[in-house]
Amino acid sequence: MTPVGRKALLLGSGELGKEVAIELQRYGVEVVACDRYENAPAMQVAHRNHVLSMLDAQRLREVIELEKPDHIIPEVEAIATPELLKLEEEGYHVTPTARAAWLTMNREGIRRLAAEELGIPTSPYRFADNHDDFIAAVKEIGIPCVVKPVMSSSGHGQSTIKSESDIELAWKEAQEGGRAGAGRVIVEGFVDFDYEITLLTVRSSSGTTFCEPIGHIQVNGDYRQSWQPQPMSAKALKQAQEIAAAITTALGGYGIFGVELFIKDDKVIFSEVSPRPHDTGMVTMISQDLSEFALHARALLGLPVPEIRFLGCSASRAVVVEGDTDKIEFDNLEAVLREGGVQIRIFGKPEVKGHRRMAVILATDETVAAARAKAERAYNALKVHVLPR
Repeated sequence: MTPVGRKALLLGSGELGKEVAIELQRYGVEVVACDRYENAPAMQVAHRNHVLSMLDAQRLREVIELEKPDHIIPEVEAIATPELLKLEEEGYHVTPTARAAWLTMNREGIRRLAAEELGIPTSPYRFADNHDDFIAAVKEIGIPCVVKPVMSSSGHGQSTIKSESDIELAWKEAQEGGRAGAGRVIVEGFVDFDYEITLLTVRSSSGTTFCEPIGHIQVNGDYRQSWQPQPMSAKALKQAQEIAAAITTALGGYGIFGVELFIKDDKVIFSEVSPRPHDTGMVTMISQDLSEFALHARALLGLPVPEIRFLGCSASRAVVVEGDTDKIEFDNLEAVLREGGVQIRIFGKPEVKGHRRMAVILATDETVAAARAKAERAYNALKVHVLPR
């Protein structure tokens, strides 16, 4: 690369980071990908890569001081964010800010910011550091309730307590599923909602812009389907945009934010926010002229985002593979792609242990229902062979 070019360091190199890397390279940016394992998706397209535990503050600093990037781009939650705060004070630029990465790395920071500082409606919640405090928190919040590690992703460690018999299992699940290991959990009151959305919110040199709302289905907190636009009333949409603007303004910086919200009638309740592209937002790879990844790259580089052109009703269907293997074959793609308006993205993850999202199917049609049905037909046509190691 040239001595005057810009360099970006990705902290997290999964399927979302891979798309960000590609979009940055379209602007001539040198991309260095980091993750905890070799041959992660973004590493396959980056100029260079480093394998490290990003929770190791010393190793994280060593890589950053070696590379001297113009942009440090967190793409996962499991990062030594206190070290990022120090590095930002020393002059490094973290996207969108080190404080945003720190606050959203665990559910406690962002929940306290939203509920206690900004006065945004949220579900009732309590935090617990040990088993006794956890039992007390469940009793105080009441059953049903949702239990999550304060730091996890893709639904890992999350469960719903529907009866007293679920309590011990929920504690065990939360302790085993956290990205930083066992530790603090959040117990949330169960929210009665009609549907939930992701409102992708872009902060750029042009100001704050919103994508069309994304509806989605999750299984134990892990995304399976998403579609755009999610039908909702003008009143609810306005309130959702106001909440998203408030929380992203408080976090600051440039980039895309995935703001998750519950909707009941015209009432909007804040759930979570990610200061990076969101897994449910993969639908934007077919629904918009600028995907969430293109928007993130443009915004973090300080470039304007004057408008986002929505191309039509679209849907995505995640392909989750179960097994323990490093040999996976995707077959029958000619049937998957038989209909017009269908695409597939295979992420290139090197192995599966348990269950893992390995690809996504995208579809567009005249209505959301038709797009979802088309994506489901393509999904059902796909054959995935899980071969022994």
